[in-house]
Amino acid sequence: MTIVSKNKLRKFSDLLTYDNVYQCFDWHNPVLHGKAMEEFDLKGNWKKKHFGNDNPITLELACGGGEYTCHLAMMHPNRNFIGLDIKGARIWKGATMANQKELKNAAFLRCRIELIARFFEKSEVDEIWITFPDPFLRDSKANRRLTSPFFLKEYRKVLKNGGIVQLKTDSHPLYEFTLETISEDPKCELLYEEEDIYSKQLVMSELEIKTYYEQMHLENGLKIKFIRMALHDNEGWL
Repeated sequence: MTIVSKNKLRKFSDLLTYDNVYQCFDWHNPVLHGKAMEEFDLKGNWKKKHFGNDNPITLELACGGGEYTCHLAMMHPNRNFIGLDIKGARIWKGATMANQKELKNAAFLRCRIELIARFFEKSEVDEIWITFPDPFLRDSKANRRLTSPFFLKEYRKVLKNGGIVQLKTDSHPLYEFTLETISEDPKCELLYEEEDIYSKQLVMSELEIKTYYEQMHLENGLKIKFIRMALHDNEGWL
């Protein structure tokens, strides 16, 4: 067994001892397992059963190593944050950081993003962050882009009416694709867009958070783009 494989197995083993991690191991039978493989039904009860408060919930989708989730939790102690990713070895990093820093308002969920409506109730989520997702540049994979009409439909199933979705990316094609998607959706409201956020004063303190990959993008001279939108339930929101 290689060193890499051993490290992954250790991380997977660690996750089963963490009380801030929930995992779905079978996408065809979506059940959440937490510490020591205990089954949990948290849909509609994340605030009460996990966080023990009534604070707003923010999801970070495709959270990777969870840096953004943890830093958001540190920045906003009166909000709850859940990082979601399909890779357990990635989530391990953020979950470990959250434990070390005693971030009780940060949790992690290992599952496919397509399944979020199985684990969250309508209006249970106030806000979504999407930070540096795979842009899926081939046209044949457009539906896999996390700002595609398919995913916006899924987000509406868990967001409150008028809930916020925020995209931070280095990909110009994904940036343009997202703007086009918004313009074609009568229930989507563009709140802010900027194709080079560091060329001027930042509009939100949350944008100051830089992931490992963002640091690399900046060192390579790439421009960081940002889009903020609101998702409404009907076309009569104006």
